[in-house]
Parts: sequence; structure tokens; C-alpha cells
Amino acid sequence: MGWIYLLLGGLFEIGWPLGFKLAQTTPYRLPWILFSVVSMALSGWLLYIAQKTIPMGTAYVVWTGIGAVGTLLLGILLFHDSASIWRLMSASLIIIGVIGLKVVS
Repeated sequence: MGWIYLLLGGLFEIGWPLGFKLAQTTPYRLPWILFSVVSMALSGWLLYIAQKTIPMGTAYVVWTGIGAVGTLLLGILLFHDSASIWRLMSASLIIIGVIGLKVVS
């Protein structure tokens, strides 16, 4: 169950930078800032719960990895951030590391 909480926490970790970006690019700042704050709170709470059964270091790396790669992909898809081969290869190294930590846990 801890891994499910961790996955959900990682997904909410993507929400707060997305909310901040949308607050900068739309006239509706306050709702997106509130979305970011709620995402941060839920993300942290789910990480807290996941760490009850998953080692702290593993949980943190997986949580931040999901957030980092997910945010990178949303930036590419929604905001036309660079999709250079080096950025995608670097993101794949993060994914490989996260999978490796899951396999050895």
C-alpha cells in the first residue's frame, strides 16, 4: 500500500509547479496558486504515509523522480519546453534509477 501512496504523492508533486506555471500564464492567478498549495500539502502528506513502510531514502528519491520527470514531460507537452535528446536521455536515467530502487526494495 505504501507504493500506491508514494505514486499518488509523486503525482501531486507534479501539481504544484504546474499550478505555479498556470498562475503565471493565465489571468486566474489565485485559483492556480491555491491548486499549488493543495498539491504540495497532499504530496507531502502522502510521502509521510508512504515512509511508514518504505525506507526514507527510497521514498524520497522515487517521490522527487516522479515529480521531476512528470513536470518535465508536462512542460514539453503543454508549454513547448525543449524536447532535446539530452533532456529526454537525462530524464530516462532518472526513470531507470527509480525503477532500480523499486526493484531492490
